[in-house]
This record gives sequence, C-alpha cells and structure tokens, in this order.
Amino acid sequence: MRNFSIADTPSLMVDIEVLENNLEDMQRKADSFGVKLRPHVKTHRSVDLAKMQIERGASGITVAKLTEAGVMAEGGIDDIFVANEIVGDIKLERLAEIRRNVRRIAVAVDHRDHISILNGRFDDPDRPLEVLLDVNTGDPRTGVTPGPEVLELAKSVWESPGLSLRGIYTHDGQSYDVEGWEEVIEVNRNSQQTVIDLAKTIRDNGISCEEVSVGSTPSLLLGEILPGVTEIRPGTYIFMDADQANVLGSYDRCALSVFATVISRPTEDRVVLDAGTKALTYYVQDKGICRTPGHGVLKRYPSIHLNRKSDEHSSFDIPSDMDVDFKIGERLEIIPNHACPTVNLYDFIYGVKGGEVVAMWPVSCRGCSR
Repeated sequence: MRNFSIADTPSLMVDIEVLENNLEDMQRKADSFGVKLRPHVKTHRSVDLAKMQIERGASGITVAKLTEAGVMAEGGIDDIFVANEIVGDIKLERLAEIRRNVRRIAVAVDHRDHISILNGRFDDPDRPLEVLLDVNTGDPRTGVTPGPEVLELAKSVWESPGLSLRGIYTHDGQSYDVEGWEEVIEVNRNSQQTVIDLAKTIRDNGISCEEVSVGSTPSLLLGEILPGVTEIRPGTYIFMDADQANVLGSYDRCALSVFATVISRPTEDRVVLDAGTKALTYYVQDKGICRTPGHGVLKRYPSIHLNRKSDEHSSFDIPSDMDVDFKIGERLEIIPNHACPTVNLYDFIYGVKGGEVVAMWPVSCRGCSR
C-alpha cells in the first residue's frame, strides 16, 4: 500500500478499520431485516466511499443535491435517489442530462406544483421519471403532512404519463432532538408506521407503491425496522461524529477526525489550535440526545471539548484535575460535532490503518450544494 504525507495544516483523517466496521454493521442490519440500504452520501461526498458502500451490498445511493448526483453519476454510480425537490429550468435540464447517463434515478415531490413541473419536462411514457412522495413525519422541513393529501398526490403522479410513483419516504430528523434511547426508538417506530400505513392506503386505491423508505442515523442505530419498510437511508453512520457518539455513549465508532496543530500556549491553561470554523464548522447541537458540549472533542482526551472558536483558531482549557501538557507543534485529532459539513471543507480524506496513512480519497462533491 502507498503511504501519503500530510501537510502541517488541518487535515481530514479516517480510521479505516472503524470505517469498515461501521459499513459492515449497517449493511448487516439492513440484511437482517430484509431491506435495501441506500446510504446518504452527503456525509462523505466521495465517489470512492460510495463505491465502497455499494461493494458491501448497498442497492444504490441517496444524495441531497442534484450537483452531487451529477458527480456520482460521472463517477460510475448508476442508481441514485435525489432526496430533494427539484425546481428551476437549469436544474431540470441537468436532471434530464444525468438521467440519460444512469440506469435509475428518482427525485422527491411534496406538492402538486412539483408534479406539474416534472411532468411538463419529462413526457416520455415509455421511460417515465420515477418520483417518491416526501412525507413529513415530525421533522418540520419539506414533506407533505400525513393525511388525505398524500393519496391525492399519489393519484396526481399516477395520472401523469411522464412520471412513475416509486414510493414514499421520510426523514425522522426529530430523533436528534429527543432526550433518550426510548424516545428515539418511539420516534423511529412512529415514523415508520406512518409511512407504512400511507403506502397501504395508496395501494388499496389501486396505485403501485413499491418503496417505503426511511432514514436518520440515530433511529437506525437504536431502533428496529418494521415489516413494510423496504429501504433505509442513513448517512452519518459511515463516519459517526460527536453527535452520534452521544447517542451511543461512546466515541469508539467515530472514524472521522480533524488533524490539527497546537500553535500557541498563551496561558498555562489555554491551548490554541490552527483549526477554526473553516476547518471544523461552528456547528453545535444544543438539545436532545445528540447534544454536544463545545465545538469538537479531543479524540485522545474525550473529556476535553473545544470551548472557543474563530475563523482560523480554536482552543480549549486544560482541566485543573488533569495532569497533561500540550506542546507547541503537537498534532491532535479532533472529533467534529457533525461530520457532514466538516467533510465539505476539505479536498481530500486521508485513510489511516495501523498508524500509517495508506489511502487518499477525493471529496468529489465538495461544494456541490445546488
């Protein structure tokens, strides 16, 4: 294996053994419940890592943005779900272009206007564009409210010759905000049951509804998968982060870290690093089971959290009861609070095995946020 050198600047590191265990654990869970795993690649934004997931059994991938879909398609991945609503002539043209070069692609809808817009652009009944109904089961973002409108949207898709209803999906992001394991499991169960019941209603009205797709890493780490669900879409599970570590009560499954350098010791207690918001983001989860104190945690000293951050610097105070020193020039690994926006700050991810850097994966979709 080739060794790669790392510059003395903040760098993104992944423990390959932990990464592989995370991949295998989630694939094993999907297999044990007889569902497809369609991981959300917005976490790593890497064609190489997406292929690694598919090689281990994933049926395809989920992306957040059309530009991510384009990069993944150019990288050879041919089964893509864009878990977002696509609006605007430029995006529609790009969707049509991507669709010509992949085996299968689907997009989200949660309003009649989406259906009208898509059907106006994709009008070939011999190859209709697949769509999934986006259902809000408690996370107030996109998504139609469960109820009669879901069936009406399904009928509207069914009556659109250029479209085909693949199924329905939900993201139970509210699982991040509840306080304990039992509440996460309850959120997970309720979200699944809601979309299972809606799918039955759609089918009872003579409309095909192949896919019932659910997602969110916390709920899929802790909860079971109910009969009737056909697909799961976790994202952060591949790396984990400080948020997810708080769900499990352990940092052992955190594969991702930012390699930073101690550049200043202005007082006996304060340690300053060269990794600020441009290297770690300013993200803080301030409530719920994923609550994260500070702005990142030292991997070697998990009781120490970064407590100050600016554009180019972050710092922490050495606890008074801890007999440890940090030298200027020392390299430290920081587990970020949230992996997804952190990865988007870097061009490459360095893979580490046995203490050696043995892989370098381009962040292929860096900046692909349109």
